[in-house]
Amino acid sequence: MQSPAAAQAAWPDKPITMVVPYSAGGPTDVVARMLAIPMGKSLGQTVVVENTVGAGGTIAPARVAKAKPDGYTILIHHMGMATAPALYKKLSYDPLKDFEYIGQVMDVPMTLLSRKDFPANNFKELLTYVKANKDKVSLANAGIGAVSQLCGLLFASQIGVDLTTVPYKGAGPALNDLMGGQVDLLCDQTTQTAPVIKDGNRVKVFGVTTPKRLTSMPDIPTLDEQGLKGFDVRVWHGIYAPKGTPAAVTGKLNVALRAALQDEVVKQRLAELSSEIVPMDKVTPEALRSHLAAETAKWGKVIRAAGIQGE
Repeated sequence: MQSPAAAQAAWPDKPITMVVPYSAGGPTDVVARMLAIPMGKSLGQTVVVENTVGAGGTIAPARVAKAKPDGYTILIHHMGMATAPALYKKLSYDPLKDFEYIGQVMDVPMTLLSRKDFPANNFKELLTYVKANKDKVSLANAGIGAVSQLCGLLFASQIGVDLTTVPYKGAGPALNDLMGGQVDLLCDQTTQTAPVIKDGNRVKVFGVTTPKRLTSMPDIPTLDEQGLKGFDVRVWHGIYAPKGTPAAVTGKLNVALRAALQDEVVKQRLAELSSEIVPMDKVTPEALRSHLAAETAKWGKVIRAAGIQGE
């Protein structure tokens, strides 16, 4: 029988499964599939992307938390790891205790959009219209606890109005209905919205959710510069392994992740989607752990104040 040390030295000797909490084609899935090929190249094994969907993105982390801690099952997740503890009373895992951390991956900015024929043409007009017609304005999101819901919630709270929210089963259907004119507003990730915005004919865009303008879309002002001071919503992603995965294995996963983030194809693809690779000093277990703790505290306050509960 192979000793544990020998097994870790030989690791990996079979494919690795990267579990995604959301459906194929969604923003997180796009990131996972982008990273899987160069990570696999670095590890000398295939990284298989598997979508484990449901319960607001909590089924996948629960599955990985219970998986054998051998490095062959890993999780990629966005800031939903930080929001789940406040959203769900009965969570079967603890994001801060039940995982080993591999590293942060990237930040995806968000954009505030409307249907193409919405009456407002700029952010000032948008605020005036929304405040005057708040009972009639609909704000779409990708479902309870989705980042688009949290972004919309922060927007509504900062302008001091309650809007009619329309939850969808995913970002894709929400964006499709916005383009079809069935809903008025949507705050969503650039991995979804950048191609539509650049097309120029299907939506109106009122601002980006980052403190600075995006280099890929420099003409779009930030919400902060237009009066929503301190408005900052970036969808960060991290990679996790089950608690107890050996340090030698998580170390190899971290090396593979760092190599993937420096891959020219990945860099170019992320730039096209207006997303930013985090600085390399954040691509560490320690940086991911501390960031997750800070974000859990931040969003916990927002979610509890709004009285949102996941199902």
